[in-house]
Parts: sequence; C-alpha cells; structure tokens
Amino acid sequence: MGIAIKRIYEEPTASDGYRVLVDRLWPRGMTKERAALDLWLKDVAPSPLLRKWFGHDPAKFAEFRMRYIAELDANAAVDNLRHICAEHPDVTLLYASKDPHINHALVLRDYLN
Repeated sequence: MGIAIKRIYEEPTASDGYRVLVDRLWPRGMTKERAALDLWLKDVAPSPLLRKWFGHDPAKFAEFRMRYIAELDANAAVDNLRHICAEHPDVTLLYASKDPHINHALVLRDYLN
C-alpha cells in the first residue's frame, strides 16, 4: 500500500494512482477538471474547530497532531479511506495547505501507515 501526499495545485500524474482530496473546504481557484479527483473525502479532514484553532501555526503542530489523531480514532470515515488504500496500489492524499511540512495530510498519511 503506497500512500503519498501532494499539494492539489501540483499537476496530476499517472503515478498518483487514486487521488483523494482530504480537505474539508474546496481549494481556492481549483476547478474540478484540473483537480482530477477520484474522491473528495472531506470527513477525514480536521474538524472546523480544530482547523481554526491550529491556523497552520508551526508552534501548535505537535499539539495539533495529537488532537487530530484523537479525532481520527473516533472517525468512521477513516475506515472508508483504509478500504480505498487496500483496493488501490497507489493512493495520493491531496491537500491545499501551502506548507508541505506542516499540514494535516502528513498526519493522516502517518496515521494510515
């Protein structure tokens, strides 16, 4: 099971495999055609409350990771994503955040692995 993460604004490639947008909000300026999604699974994204609290503040990332993992532990949508990962050899989790090192897709990928 190969799970990659990629910013949705990057060009889709064949190596992406099954493309899943894991953001709760649709990315600004992105058309559905350009996104080339197989699925938009917004229910695995952080809750609106957690997302607003975090605000992409690097100083809060460790605490955000713990809180988001607690949300994932109680989230039935994670099972759907696990089935997708089992069915497809390559899955790419897409996110809109500008920071490739501090975002929820990293936490989600690690959680699934």
